[in-house]
Amino acid sequence: MFRKIVRRIIPHYGDAADHGVREKYAVLAGTLGMASNLLLFASKLAVGLWANSIAIISDAFNNLSDLGSAVVAVFGAKMSNRPPDKEHPHGHGRIEYVATLIVSFIIFTVGLELLHGSVRKVISPEPMEFSPFVALTLVLSIVVKFWLYVFNKGVAERIDSNLNRAVAVDSLNDVIATSAVLMGAILGQAFGLEVDGLLGVGISLLIMYTGFTTAKESVDLLVGMSADPDLVKQIHDIIMEGDGIKGTHDLRIHDYGPGRMLASIHVEVDDGAGLVEIHDEIDAIEDRIEAELGVKIVIHIDPVP
Repeated sequence: MFRKIVRRIIPHYGDAADHGVREKYAVLAGTLGMASNLLLFASKLAVGLWANSIAIISDAFNNLSDLGSAVVAVFGAKMSNRPPDKEHPHGHGRIEYVATLIVSFIIFTVGLELLHGSVRKVISPEPMEFSPFVALTLVLSIVVKFWLYVFNKGVAERIDSNLNRAVAVDSLNDVIATSAVLMGAILGQAFGLEVDGLLGVGISLLIMYTGFTTAKESVDLLVGMSADPDLVKQIHDIIMEGDGIKGTHDLRIHDYGPGRMLASIHVEVDDGAGLVEIHDEIDAIEDRIEAELGVKIVIHIDPVP
């Protein structure tokens, strides 16, 4: 299903390294998320109000937060793809990390508000209405959210997007949360157990945890993290394959957004090597690293005996 949709809607879908294609992937995922979550919010809210279930209402507003997240994701994808300008010579790629942070705030705030309502329901429980229509609505929600999880996970892997990765994890949490609501409704109907408020508390805490972990990851990316050891090794290995290279040191990698990595490194070369020859070799290594790893790198030459 993922491949069929992508092939039909996104031209040149195979070239995910292209920023324009990457933007189309993100916008497609965000648009599908907006449409799906709007439908889920409206249906769950109606069912939750009818059934007098704080857990279902909480789940509905969780979908509303997901709708907001999808809107932010679309705008984030659009803005992060803007070309470099005088004020931002390295482009606007980090806007995607800012968008992810905004999404995390939306998720956490909704969870906090729903926690308040759920605690009140625990203190003053009320009977919940249950019917096949309620069960059908929840089952369809589980199916839709699992599909959104799979789709966003596929997009995240294809374009290496932390934003879509966060949306995918949130969708999976929704699958778990709605499954818990459905189980609670069944237990309440079968055994008269009033667990609706407790389930609302659990769902709220799960939403808040997702918001916190997403925020932490976004802040780490904005502040700056240590380079991926695998990437460091690949850069080192490519350089050491060059003719006349004796060693490397002081590798620095700067992340300006997905697909926008800049790096610098010092390489040790024989002090007797010809200047023109070693310069040509270094140029070739820089081009190879950019072509194979997507990292624009500047290599400084250190002559050694």
